[in-house]
Amino acid sequence: MKSLIQRGKFFYNNMMLQTKFTITHLVITTIPMLVMFFFFHGKLYDMVLADTIRTEQNASAMTMPQIDQLIDTCMEAQKSLEAHPYYKKLFRLIGYQPSNWSHDSSEAADFYGAAEDIIDGEYITNILIYLDIPEFQEIFHNEASSQIFRPMSEARGSYWHGIFQGDRSLNSLFCPEFYLSPIEVRKSGDMAYITKSTILYDSEYRTCYTAIYYSKAPFTKLLKNNLTEDTSVAYIINDRDSTVATSDDGLAGIYHFSYDKVRDFFMSSNNFVLKNILDHDVYAGFYYIRKADWFMVAVIPTRAIIKKSFLLMIGFFFIYLLCILISFLIANRLSHSITNRISSVIGQMAKVRTEPPTPLPASLYHDEIGGLIDTYNYMTRMMNRLIGEQAKAAEDLRAAEFNSLQAQINPHFLYNTMDMINWLAQQGRTEEVSEAVVDLSRFYKLTLSHKGILSTIADELEHVKTYVRLQNMRYHQIIDFVDDIPDHMMDLPIPKLTFQPVVENSILHGLLEKVPKGGTIVITGWMEDNTAVILISDDGVGMDTGKLSGILSGKGTSKIGTNIAVFNTHRRLEILYGPGYGLTYNSLPGKGTEVEIRISSFYDRN
Repeated sequence: MKSLIQRGKFFYNNMMLQTKFTITHLVITTIPMLVMFFFFHGKLYDMVLADTIRTEQNASAMTMPQIDQLIDTCMEAQKSLEAHPYYKKLFRLIGYQPSNWSHDSSEAADFYGAAEDIIDGEYITNILIYLDIPEFQEIFHNEASSQIFRPMSEARGSYWHGIFQGDRSLNSLFCPEFYLSPIEVRKSGDMAYITKSTILYDSEYRTCYTAIYYSKAPFTKLLKNNLTEDTSVAYIINDRDSTVATSDDGLAGIYHFSYDKVRDFFMSSNNFVLKNILDHDVYAGFYYIRKADWFMVAVIPTRAIIKKSFLLMIGFFFIYLLCILISFLIANRLSHSITNRISSVIGQMAKVRTEPPTPLPASLYHDEIGGLIDTYNYMTRMMNRLIGEQAKAAEDLRAAEFNSLQAQINPHFLYNTMDMINWLAQQGRTEEVSEAVVDLSRFYKLTLSHKGILSTIADELEHVKTYVRLQNMRYHQIIDFVDDIPDHMMDLPIPKLTFQPVVENSILHGLLEKVPKGGTIVITGWMEDNTAVILISDDGVGMDTGKLSGILSGKGTSKIGTNIAVFNTHRRLEILYGPGYGLTYNSLPGKGTEVEIRISSFYDRN
């Protein structure tokens, strides 16, 4: 035992100081939380049950007046129709006689308008009055009256009509959906409040029914809002043990109580009662809807309460974990306030692996840690200076490589042109000698006119036109040159001598190798987002795959000639703009060659 204590003490003493502080604070905060957790665990179910039932009772207390209001709306609609003078005259005074009935009277029109005002389209969906008189009567065929008055044949066959026929003493009936015929549900509404009355016809009193059709949706919405648990169900049943409305048809069928049992339960208790249905324990509450003689039943399965208590326990557990996390953060913060100076040095030194070192703020204290920070800052300054010197050396090397590549471009062109001028002078063709000298002077003036390494596409195009004119003088006008570069691209910056090596290569290795010699060179361009694309094509002899693969790789090229000039042009563009830019060759032997030059349109000319 003593040995075990010694090992534990040794392990604790070897911990980091921040870890020791963190563990100490966690132990102090977690022990009280554990005690509270085990104390409340046993009473959690009873607390959840009481809270659930109380919440359901409060919700039901708010739902019942709204259901009563919906029922009152139907009854008031029926009463307003009965109170109308036209209704009284038709059903209580003179009755319906074809000789004295006027469908075009202002009183009839006012009655139809009153019925239309009652129909709101959301709750009250239709009003129909079924008359047991012959169907050939005009009241069923007039456009205005037929919207409300319908023959009794349309009501026969419905369940509600059978109920009235079976119970002669019944004067009114609230009808759920299945009491109605399919035609009624489709055209009028899925529920109805129907009242029975009589009408005098041919000296005989005949039965008639006033049907106020309304929507079940408001009842369903109220029942769903009444629920506090996802697995609970609320439904309404009438005195014929029929379901009027429900929040869930499936659960209402499983947890169904008959009307007689609900009435007995309601009379014996006004609180939720525990019942067993199909081996499921449920808590059920019952509420009487007096005006319609309905009962609302709210059923809460015990498994929902168990689930809720379990979720509450899980929530408490996560709160407990959150408290531990907060305790850990506080403990870590307190301990870090002691060791943060050392941690800042360690963290700053660790960044050197992924980024250049940055100095720490100068220490306000002159202890050992302050000396460590000063030493680290001195080391950082030295490293940053070395990194800067290395970057400058790399940039100087890049510029030197670019200038070296540009200096290699085509020095033999001058020799060939001078030979041509000499040959023209020996032939006595002085005008052509003068023209050649002017073009040659213009060619090198454009080449050397800027101190920088960049020109514009317009200058490069003029430069290559001058070059082609000199070559045409040398080769007796066998080269056709066509340019089609859009005006908006003319001012874009481009390295000097980008077009000329490509055009020279097209002439020497494309057009001059044809039989007979000569052909056409076309230069055009377009923009692709931030990239300028120049296409130089010829109809020369083309190149096979071997030559095509080596022309831009630098393999097999001599240190002079057009191939090395093209390779150097490609390398210059890669150095300036990066990978993905430069020259791309496509060629078909015997057909010609296309060279695509890609440059960035955002390169800084300075």
